[in-house]
Amino acid sequence: MVFATLAACGGNGGGGSASNNPAGGIHLQTVSFGDSLSDVGTYAPLATAVGGGRFTTNPGQVWTQLVAQYYGDTLGAAFTIGFDHQLSPQGGFGYAEGGSTVATPANLNDFLVDVIGNIEMPVNQQVSSYLAAHGSFNAGQLVLVWAGANDVLRAGSLPAAAPTVRTAATTLAQLVGQIVQNGATHVVVVNVPNIGLSPTGRASSDGGANLAQLSQLFNDTLNAALQSNGLQGKVIQVDAYGWINQIFANFQANGFTVSNTSQACDPSKTPHDTALLCSPPTYTTPNADQTYMFADDLHPTTHMHALFAQFVERQIASTGLGH
Repeated sequence: MVFATLAACGGNGGGGSASNNPAGGIHLQTVSFGDSLSDVGTYAPLATAVGGGRFTTNPGQVWTQLVAQYYGDTLGAAFTIGFDHQLSPQGGFGYAEGGSTVATPANLNDFLVDVIGNIEMPVNQQVSSYLAAHGSFNAGQLVLVWAGANDVLRAGSLPAAAPTVRTAATTLAQLVGQIVQNGATHVVVVNVPNIGLSPTGRASSDGGANLAQLSQLFNDTLNAALQSNGLQGKVIQVDAYGWINQIFANFQANGFTVSNTSQACDPSKTPHDTALLCSPPTYTTPNADQTYMFADDLHPTTHMHALFAQFVERQIASTGLGH
């Protein structure tokens, strides 16, 4: 299974410059926590050797980078990994790392371990690392939180998987509470997309039913935990699960020609058949980054990331923050 166990895996950092007139109408420094879906380049020092760097159709950007740019920021990786298999601080605010779970240690993933090692930082450690370096959050920041997909992917099958998924979702809500308690006033919390609709889900024996149910269980638990912790009115919730369902139902109207029936990165050309190492020479077709929904069996293409970034920007604007 291609990056299923490393899958689903972002602030001002990395030496970028901010725009004087951001499209979002307000300057915000972006901080991101999560997994490969938000990773802006943790593994780039290794992956760029073959034209890769992020978990999408490289050199395309992921949604966190696009949202940061919309608000006048440039999002760089907080840590990168080199050939020594060690994480090195880079000064960026993109803490999201491919392979990360909400809280379980980085010792359960053996995919590409010879290349990158088991070093991905779970989200609880990402938040702790940020606080250790910066002390607190502030009102001039936009904090993006998207995690849980790896917990769903690794949980197994229902009903035995339910406690694992519920614990991960409850823990994520607690981490969001920690972020808010430490001064963050603009926090975006994204729920888990319908992983059952991914090529990985489609290829499973039940056609993705278990992964879809686990995704929904995670989201229901997260929503209830945010509510019980008094956080719903303090964060901006983004429904990735509902959004991806709508995109699938209207994929051609959204500019795609291929939904979840194939992937943009040709498995016979892409090293290890993973989006992390995907680049134009390994595309299925020259414009696959724009016409396919999935880069590999789990990760979105450049076009999908762009659409999701726009959706997130609209959800943020609906709260009265920017436009």
